[in-house]
Amino acid sequence: MRIRSLALAAAAVLAFAGVAACSSSSADAGTVKVRIPDDSNSGLLAVGRKDGSLAAALAKVHASVEWTGTAGAFAPAAQQLDANALDFASGSITSATAALAQNPGFKLFSATQPDKLGEGILVKNGSPITNVRDLIGKKVAVWHGGTSEYLLLQALRQADVPIDSVQRVYLQPGQVAPLFASGQVDAWSTWAQFSVPRLADGGSRFLVTGGQVGSENYAVWAVRTGFADQHPEVVRALYDYLRAAGQRQQQDPGSFLNVKTTSGPEALSPAQKTVAESINKALSPTAPIGAAELDRFHNVARFFADQHITNGFFDVKPYVIDVTSLPGSPK
Repeated sequence: MRIRSLALAAAAVLAFAGVAACSSSSADAGTVKVRIPDDSNSGLLAVGRKDGSLAAALAKVHASVEWTGTAGAFAPAAQQLDANALDFASGSITSATAALAQNPGFKLFSATQPDKLGEGILVKNGSPITNVRDLIGKKVAVWHGGTSEYLLLQALRQADVPIDSVQRVYLQPGQVAPLFASGQVDAWSTWAQFSVPRLADGGSRFLVTGGQVGSENYAVWAVRTGFADQHPEVVRALYDYLRAAGQRQQQDPGSFLNVKTTSGPEALSPAQKTVAESINKALSPTAPIGAAELDRFHNVARFFADQHITNGFFDVKPYVIDVTSLPGSPK
């Protein structure tokens, strides 16, 4: 969940043009339709969709879910929020900061502490690269402007390695695996969706993890600004669900994996499931965005500005909702 090219983002918006024509509220029964990407075979939304707990939580505020395809990168989702083609989406604060600087059509209402185990820089087992300084003169696959590039730059800064001494190869996440396997790139800065298969097959290892480089890459949930203004009680209800589901995931991470199926291309293998369970167990549940979280968001925004990833510092505070002030009390 990060930054794509404007062309890809625009294509994503066009793909959702039909959905954008629909109102967020149902004409019948006064039910508010909540447009959210499906989390597919794993995650909090996948469980809520299968067992009905998400529907039950939203029904309390007279809302229901309208699934809008599979959850993916946050950059195109931000475009969809801005174009009134989506109501909620999740991503990283790195991607959200860059997206807000371009299309401030959404606000953030909750945050999960950085993933310390599932994000990092991958190298193949047997690689002569044993520390961050060994990346000098090497090619590292990254996705421009989000988690991937942030983790690499953070690692280089921490190790006092000149940024320009490492070649960043900009690729979409789905393009990297074959190039990494063939040695056309020496390392891969990535997150759990892509690291879990590599770690589970025994052929790769983390050179450094997000935790080891002091990552402040919080996961965040965003809501379309117009929707939040019209339906604050729905934002609170979704937050309550996400908070409670996150607590359950921390206690029983295995039940949030392979939710729909245990076989086929969507399913995690037993080895992948073991790796993913340990990562998910260490994740904290989502929480309101307070002063401490805002400070860290701004650290990321300043870092991206300093590294010329964004055009100057972007103040995130005006685009944050205090979920504790919404109707009802967050759990």
